[in-house]
Amino acid sequence: MALLPFLHQDLIEAGCDEAGRGCLAGPVFAAAVILPGNFDHPLLNDSKKLTETQREELRPVIESESLAWAVAQVTEAEIDEINILRASFLAMHRALDKLSSKPQHLLIDGNRFAPYGKTPHTCIIRGDGKYRSIAAASILAKTHRDQYMREIGAEFPHYQWHANKGYPTRIHRDAIRAHGSTRHHRKTFNLYGLPKQGELF
Repeated sequence: MALLPFLHQDLIEAGCDEAGRGCLAGPVFAAAVILPGNFDHPLLNDSKKLTETQREELRPVIESESLAWAVAQVTEAEIDEINILRASFLAMHRALDKLSSKPQHLLIDGNRFAPYGKTPHTCIIRGDGKYRSIAAASILAKTHRDQYMREIGAEFPHYQWHANKGYPTRIHRDAIRAHGSTRHHRKTFNLYGLPKQGELF
């Protein structure tokens, strides 16, 4: 299905998405993107449906051709303090704060959002596979976070963050069991893979 350029043609819309919500380590990142109405690219899609090479190819295209874009993060300590759901909303708010143009409407990937001031918003389940601006935001959030995880992973090679980006892969879980957690791990998350009540992914 072709991605839609907008929900409200007569409004300046920003698409918003996050990356890293289900990770055991690293911040959660979010991006906000305002695209021109005629923007399109044959590769543009939900970031999870693209290869890493395709995402990296799209990143500079989105950044150069967007009317406005921004990426922000919420740290592991903040996630532990306020929980990952609220942290995801906060990361989106911070990205919106950084936009050089003020949107009149927000397209949010997912089914929940914390209102951003008085700016109206629409939550769209799997929106990164339906609207171009959300897909673009998903790609920026993902590529910026992946870059960050590769950088901090150089100090902690046991966990192989260059490959798993902090997600709970078997290699990552085994490394936590063998070497313990780091300052980058989310202390309120289930790091060792054991059932834990109240965990939000």
